[in-house]
Amino acid sequence: MREQILRIIEKDSRINIAELAVILGAAEIDVANEIAAMEAEGVICGYHTLIDWEKTSIEKVSALIEVRVTPQRGQGFDNIAERIYKYPEVNSVYLISGGYDLLVTLEGKSLKEVSNFVSDKLSTLDTVLSTATHFILKKYKDHGTVLACKEKDERLKLTL
Repeated sequence: MREQILRIIEKDSRINIAELAVILGAAEIDVANEIAAMEAEGVICGYHTLIDWEKTSIEKVSALIEVRVTPQRGQGFDNIAERIYKYPEVNSVYLISGGYDLLVTLEGKSLKEVSNFVSDKLSTLDTVLSTATHFILKKYKDHGTVLACKEKDERLKLTL
């Protein structure tokens, strides 16, 4: 039941316990207890709302920053990642394979704000060797949800 709950709430965290219990064919109390246990264990870490900021009047710039670092002896990348994820601008930090070590995602009000974060805060960390910043120009799909739907052709069909 645990895996089924996780798969369902990953797609729709707003589903209510009663509906979830019906889908699973389980008692509501069992589903509620299982969710509470997973929250206590840290399996469920939080609940988030996916927002298409393009459809609002709020200006936001998102960026992916590849970071090459020198890992610290006996600590690897963990302390470096922790220093980076403590910045409030940072949304996520991942240890990745390939030419870079960490992938950092962040948001700012402008390209300049993001650039200043990279040059003034991130690049100045003593363990950071180099960075490569990629600005997100358009999101097509995020967290499994399609954001960029094709516009429907509203023209009438003409038949002869």
